[in-house]
Order: sequence, then C-alpha cells, then structure tokens
Amino acid sequence: MNSLHDLKNLSDTLPRRAAKMPVLFVGHGSPMNAIEDNEFSLHWEKMGKTLPEPSAVLVISAHWLSKGTKVTAMENPKTIHDFGGFPKELFEVEYPTPGLPSLALETKNLIQSTEVELDHDWGLDHGTWSVVRRMFPEAKIPVLQLSIDYPRTGQYHYDLGKELAALREKGVLIIGSGNMIHNLRMVYWEKLNEPNFGYDWAHELNRTLKSKIESKSHNDLINYHSLGEAAKLAIPTPDHYFPLLYTLGLQSNSDDIEFFNDKLVAGSLNMTSIKIG
Repeated sequence: MNSLHDLKNLSDTLPRRAAKMPVLFVGHGSPMNAIEDNEFSLHWEKMGKTLPEPSAVLVISAHWLSKGTKVTAMENPKTIHDFGGFPKELFEVEYPTPGLPSLALETKNLIQSTEVELDHDWGLDHGTWSVVRRMFPEAKIPVLQLSIDYPRTGQYHYDLGKELAALREKGVLIIGSGNMIHNLRMVYWEKLNEPNFGYDWAHELNRTLKSKIESKSHNDLINYHSLGEAAKLAIPTPDHYFPLLYTLGLQSNSDDIEFFNDKLVAGSLNMTSIKIG
C-alpha cells in the first residue's frame, strides 16, 4: 500500500464538511431484522433517508472481537453470515458495498493510543450489514469495520472512540452496533412477539442507561458494573455493550441526543438506539 497515494486519495474523496456527521448507536437485535419489515428495520430505513448522505460508514460491531484493534482495509469486503439456524433466505443476502482502503489508513493514523492493524480477511458481519443495508440499500457508500479489542476495559474503548472524532468532520457516519441489554440465556421465547416485553430489571436498567446518557454521566456508563444487580443481569458479557462506549466517546458538548427503537424484546434484550448530534 502506498501511504502518500492513499492519503492523497482520502483528501480528494473525503473533504471536510461544514457540519459534523451525527453518530449512531444501533441496537441490532436478531439478524432477521435484515430481511423482515418491522418497526425496528423500518426505522433504520427512515434514518438512512433523513441523515446527511455519508462519505463512508465505519461500524464498531459486537460481532468482531479481536486481540488488538483492526480495521478492514480491502476494496471489496465480503458479506459474512456469522450465525446459524436461520432461514436460507437470510444466508443468501449479499451486501456488495465497496470498502475504502484510504479511509482505513486514515483511521489507523488517527488512533495513537494503540497500533491498528489493516485487515484484509474479515469483511462485514451481520452486526454491520443487517443494519447498513436497510439504511443504504443501494450499496454504493463505502463501509468499513473497526474491531473490538475484547480483553480491554470500558475506559479503553471509550477513549479510543474519542480518537475517531475527526472522521465526523469528513462526513463519515460512525455506528456502534450491539445491544445495551443482551442476555441470551434469559430470553423468554414465548414472549418474543409481545410488544415491549421485558423483565423488571431490564426495564429498570433501560431507564437508568437512558438517564445516564442524557445527563452525560459517562463515567457511570463506562463503569457499568457499578449500576447494580440489573446491570449484572443485563450485561453478563460486554461484547454488545462496548460499541455504545465508542459512540459516547464521540459525543461533544453541543451534540443533541435522540433515542429511537426504544423497546424491550423477549424479556432480556433491548433495541434502544441513539442518535448523537
């Protein structure tokens, strides 16, 4: 890769914009949201039509956990079907959007807290394409993924998110894709189709997290273990929670907060999502 050439391409293709691009945290839920028309997927479609058109999309997905931080740097990322037990129709979905190696290099250079590896093997997992294909179905906007260095602390991920702030000024839409409440072992399958069904502790934590986000109480959100028994039940592992911390790290003092898809699903999951800015 020719670094000077790639940086010139970045300057040519991603000029600074007058207004910063918003940031999203999206509760992505079931992979079936990629092909089913429901209140969640239809809101993703609406979001894609109302946002400023991005120059590129960078996603931090709960489904790319790694040792070290990596960013996809290929020209044509593959569509990864990283799930099982779903209909053939879902496995047949392809999202042939381009990558943008020059943006991968810029992302690597922006992050000073750790060495970032340019990755040519991963692609786009369902935490990314299930959401982004509903927002931008024409598959023309370049899409990249940034991996989650899983052994690291919440503070590490929050601080790393801050380092990406300059990309907002170039029209890059940064999306954290996970679920703030995600306990698959306690899913109440018989209540899967009951609207907004959640255990008491799930509703309690959903209210607490929204309140903390609105008040910019980021230290409490970074140290989510301190939020009591509800947090222990709702976040048994942090894989789906860490993407939220990247988006909070990108929030500036002037950014507004808007919640959408604010619903509980099957007792122990939530789809609550956030637009920042």
